[in-house]
Amino acid sequence: MAKDSIRDYSATSSNNSDIQSVDISEGCAPSGLNNAIREVMTDLKNVSTGTVALETPVADSFSTDTISEKTSATGVTIDGVLLKDGAIGSIANAVAAHLTSINGGQIGGARNLIINGKFSIFQRGAGATTVNGNDVFAADRFKGWANGGGTYTVEQSTDVPNNEFEHSAKLTNTGVDSSVAAGDNYRWATDIEGYNVSQLGYGHSDAKAVTLSFWVKSSLAGTYCGALYSTTASRHYIYEYTISSANTWEKKTITVSSGDTTGSWNKTNGNGLRIYWGFGSGSNYQGTAGAWTAGEKWETTNQAAWIGSASATFFITGCQLEVGSATPFEHEPFSVTLQKCYRYFHFVGGDTTYQTIATVTNFTTGQALGLYQHPVEMRAAPTISKSGNWAALGGNTSVGQTVSADQNGPKTLQLGFSGGGGGTSGYSTTLRVNNDINFRLTFSSEL
Repeated sequence: MAKDSIRDYSATSSNNSDIQSVDISEGCAPSGLNNAIREVMTDLKNVSTGTVALETPVADSFSTDTISEKTSATGVTIDGVLLKDGAIGSIANAVAAHLTSINGGQIGGARNLIINGKFSIFQRGAGATTVNGNDVFAADRFKGWANGGGTYTVEQSTDVPNNEFEHSAKLTNTGVDSSVAAGDNYRWATDIEGYNVSQLGYGHSDAKAVTLSFWVKSSLAGTYCGALYSTTASRHYIYEYTISSANTWEKKTITVSSGDTTGSWNKTNGNGLRIYWGFGSGSNYQGTAGAWTAGEKWETTNQAAWIGSASATFFITGCQLEVGSATPFEHEPFSVTLQKCYRYFHFVGGDTTYQTIATVTNFTTGQALGLYQHPVEMRAAPTISKSGNWAALGGNTSVGQTVSADQNGPKTLQLGFSGGGGGTSGYSTTLRVNNDINFRLTFSSEL
């Protein structure tokens, strides 16, 4: 076969016996070699100018999609993306990035709107807290209600679903309510400050979808309920989930595909959003799942009777609320979570070290003032309470054990002391705790 272009050349050298019909076989005329070289030069020029195209290249693990060639001035378009001089230019069609793991690490940043969702912080003590009434705080940022005769306890536990977590909250039924009346209610909740949920746009037409996820284990299998709720707009969204097997950790994911477009939602330092987990409540608090509705309700009639089951247990950890669809639980440093919790509650005391509280000055006989600075700016001016006693160091000063807040603010407050034995006016002393594990001076600005 005559070799009429560079595309006709063979990879087997013995097959290349002519170039453009010029004989270059063994024993050919010398003039044929000169003519053949000239023909090769012509063939190469035809490739350079595009008169003759090269064959489609083949390479290991390489394939091409639709590529539209353009001059160097305008670039090359690949699947609708224009590449110019090594950079991406205009995009004719939307292209998905497919960055499947970017939200799995800390680059995602502050995705979880719930504080202390893996229950690392229990400032109120390592023992069990009994929930018997309203707004009983146990784990930091979480509280419970028990109204109707039943009770339960809350404590920090090391029973966890996997090595990703160190702690969970353990709730134990310690007082059965086997006949829940219409107004009885048993629930567990966390409140989120308005500043932290303002991004959701609730109360407006562009309200965003959110996803709640958590790990749960209970001794009682069945259908459980909870709700998202606004204390200011009085709007709720009930969700249901199923605990399939008793005493088995299971991960639950609830997506609220439409944000609430109604009502006046708090977007400052008040209560922006409350998340409920229900344990059995009366008809006054029952509604329909899957829609935003007026009022405060957090269960359907399908709720399992956990409060009616003696010694029932309920473990929970990995609580996360985020905009959009679910991503892996967002872990943050312990110190970061602790600082976030300090905004709502912190204390001095509670261990066996000598802790300095404040420098105190007598301004009249038997009365003194001392400035205290909070470790972080609190949500609002806190309430204070004291258990146990302190000691004053230095002569001519007597600090009473009755304390009150004076010039109270979220950054600092002035502690007022009274009931002392008559220290000298104008003298100062250091107020400290004498290694009393039972002493606590607490500061609370909970939602």
